[in-house]
Amino acid sequence: MHRRLLVVMVPLAVLLVAALGVPLSVTVAEREMQETYVNRLGDVGRFASLAETALSTGRTEALQQELTRYHELYAIPVALIDTSGTVLLGPTDAYEQAARAEPALPRIVTAALAGARSEPSWEWAPWHDSALVVAEPVGRDSEVVGAVVTISDLSRTRELILVRWARLAGLGLLPLLALTAVAWPVSAWVLRPVRKLDAATSRISEGDLTIRADAEAGPIELRRLARSFNTMMDAVENAVQRQRAFVSDASHQLRNPLTSLRLAVESLAPHLRPEGDGQQMYDVAVDELKAMQRMLNSLQASARMESLRTASPVDLDEVLATRVDRWRALTATAGQTLAVDVPPGLRLLEPPGGLGSILDELISNALRLSDARVVEVTAQAVPGAVVTIAVRDDGQGIDASERDQALRRFWRSPRHQNVSGTGLGLAICADLVGAAGGELRLEEGLRRPDGSGYGFAAVVALPVAPQVASPSDASASV
Repeated sequence: MHRRLLVVMVPLAVLLVAALGVPLSVTVAEREMQETYVNRLGDVGRFASLAETALSTGRTEALQQELTRYHELYAIPVALIDTSGTVLLGPTDAYEQAARAEPALPRIVTAALAGARSEPSWEWAPWHDSALVVAEPVGRDSEVVGAVVTISDLSRTRELILVRWARLAGLGLLPLLALTAVAWPVSAWVLRPVRKLDAATSRISEGDLTIRADAEAGPIELRRLARSFNTMMDAVENAVQRQRAFVSDASHQLRNPLTSLRLAVESLAPHLRPEGDGQQMYDVAVDELKAMQRMLNSLQASARMESLRTASPVDLDEVLATRVDRWRALTATAGQTLAVDVPPGLRLLEPPGGLGSILDELISNALRLSDARVVEVTAQAVPGAVVTIAVRDDGQGIDASERDQALRRFWRSPRHQNVSGTGLGLAICADLVGAAGGELRLEEGLRRPDGSGYGFAAVVALPVAPQVASPSDASASV
């Protein structure tokens, strides 16, 4: 954001300086050209006055010496031309050589012989190469007897214009440099609270609701925004804490009455006849009470896990080392086979509550909710700095239309209504994986042994943990 702000400010400043500098440069160039023209006009006016006297008296030697001396001093050809266009006095060779390079000369001389003074040339730009032709009629009105013409090379004038332009560019560059030097720290000061607010929102999006923005630095508008943001986060954090506390307290308070109720119901067992209707109602009541207890346990577990919102790096090898043996025992007890294909060295950010508890839930679902023969656990690193862990089985699976609903809380497939469970496991896992910046996806699993379709797969995608520099690397870099 800092660079983007400077990218906007500096070009605007350049445009402002250019808007002021370009007209000023044009004015400077025109003034230099005007001064050159006025000087030449004064010279030809003086020569025209002398020529009128010399032609009327027939004494032209002094004028010839004046014109020759002028050319020697200033390298500007000057000539006295009669009404037929013939050069009467002046450095004839130099004048004719300069005249051949000026296509506008005949028009200017014709106008001067007609009694009109020549206009200044506006071809002052450095890329022009034309000379300045100034002509002054000798005589007045209908008594014009000739014209004095000078052809001035403007290369020195154009060089002077370039020098003036360079000075103006230097003067214009100074405020740009000053603006850039001042804009960098000022924009950094202005944007520092914005960066801190952005960092705070990133931490909050990761689940840490205790983070607050810095409301003591930066412009007053940003400080007011930071205070409003902190007030909003206080309200959000209080609401979330009250919600979690309510779920936890309600679950805890219901546990004792529910336990007492179950004991009271179970105490009726000796008084029931095994073949009577009362025994069936008793069995239904006990099953419902067990389901309610499992529900309360899941709610308490959900409240505890949601209070942990910080992801931490972990080695997948270490997680599997503490879990695989138990998974093999569980699958063997259920008459199933566990296959684990995980490459070593994968390091990722584990969700709050631990990656092991999430994999336990996925393995438990594969054992309880499926008639699978094989449960497969695989992992791989994929492009985009993500590690995927997949738990697949070759059981009955669920329909594609049910996969999106399976991640909702309390949702259960119609086929699993009589299987123990609360419908919270996958929803809690998806929430915790999302808190670590990952994603839980439900896909097709392994192909069934009879070839009638595919089983069920739960894929956990988690970010790769950042590499931690070792002390030897740090010393080497120093």
